[in-house]
Amino acid sequence: MKRSPLLATLLTGVTLSACAVGPDYRRPAVAPSPAFKEAPSTANGWVPAQPMDTIEKGAWWSVFGDPVLDALEERVAVSNQTLKAAEAAYRQARALTAADQASLFPTVTLNGSNTSSHSGGGSATTVSSGVVTTAGRASNTSRYQASLGATWAVDVWGRIRRQVESDRAGAQASAADVANARLSAQTQLATDYFLLRTLDEQKALYDDTVAAYGKAATLTENQYNAGVVAKADVITARTQLLTARAQAADVGVQRAQAEHAIAVLTGHAPSDLTLAVGERPKIVPTPPVGLPSELLQRRPDIAAAERQVAEANALVGVQTAAWFPSLTLSGSYGYSGTSLGNLFTAANNVWSVGPTLAATLLDFGARQARVSQARAAYDQRVALYRQTVLTAFQQVEDQLVALRVLEQESALRDEALASARQAEALALNRYRAGQVDYTTVVQAQATA
Repeated sequence: MKRSPLLATLLTGVTLSACAVGPDYRRPAVAPSPAFKEAPSTANGWVPAQPMDTIEKGAWWSVFGDPVLDALEERVAVSNQTLKAAEAAYRQARALTAADQASLFPTVTLNGSNTSSHSGGGSATTVSSGVVTTAGRASNTSRYQASLGATWAVDVWGRIRRQVESDRAGAQASAADVANARLSAQTQLATDYFLLRTLDEQKALYDDTVAAYGKAATLTENQYNAGVVAKADVITARTQLLTARAQAADVGVQRAQAEHAIAVLTGHAPSDLTLAVGERPKIVPTPPVGLPSELLQRRPDIAAAERQVAEANALVGVQTAAWFPSLTLSGSYGYSGTSLGNLFTAANNVWSVGPTLAATLLDFGARQARVSQARAAYDQRVALYRQTVLTAFQQVEDQLVALRVLEQESALRDEALASARQAEALALNRYRAGQVDYTTVVQAQATA
């Protein structure tokens, strides 16, 4: 009967711990436009999104069919330092979740001690019936203790569970950050690689141009020596040749910088990576009609932003729980005595058990301020999440219009190139025939 109040308190704490104060999480609504502006012919209306950010992206770069690019991309997952930092942050988030989750359970401790005390031998004088007596002696005392204790902070109002909820959402956001870091590094590597190969082709073009301009300069100088053309034509031809050489040198600088960027992305020092000159991949894959919508559902940056909203929402509940009293159950059972030999006997048995209820009566608005701060942080995360979604739609629209317009531009540039080469040939033939000056040839060649 003496233990019934404690049992009642324990059962009450367990029952109340089923509730959790604070708002339950609902994903914020985002109002997208009814269709892709830059691809109206492919829009069949919106359907509910099915998040697929956890789906493995695979070796998407293999569609370009470049073995050098394939080998470089494989190094990103192994050696990229930014990705390693993101993975370490994810492990930290998981460890934090486990640590806070452990707070839901009692803490059990084992204690043992030996205390020795000494009392000095002071003297005392007494007089009785005319007889004087003096007494005094020193004493040593030892006390041994051994006990098993437990403390449980009952999560009556769900503060710990809201904290764990926040930690889990934070860990999920961190996992999305890892995926985003990996995808970003892979994408940047592919971009730098294509830039490098484009610069290789530009360098080859400039080398051909320098060779052609060198021949033209030699021809012009021979004509000048023969008295056919003026000195100005020779100077113009040399200027054109030197300008082309300078442009070729500038391409070399850009290529070296692209190679250095690729080395860092693969986790190497720039001096440790050298890529031989090669051709740009000729395969340009055409994206399927439904790919833009599918990619939006696979973007890890959107998933990370949404999980950060859930993390902030749970923290509102953590701060709200501070308004309610905290309940702690504690108890210990053990033995205490002056002799180690008979310490563990019924006569030396000691135990204690009981609840502790604590509440803050007056804090001059500190709790309300923290709740307001948590709600403001939640509103901030909602805004950032919606902005992330809007930015994602913008980037899809940008790429759709780029694909459509650049396809048209490519055909027009092919026609312009053919026309420019024809004009260059005609101008050079007319110059050789003495019908025009060399400036005309320079202009035609520069255009081509």
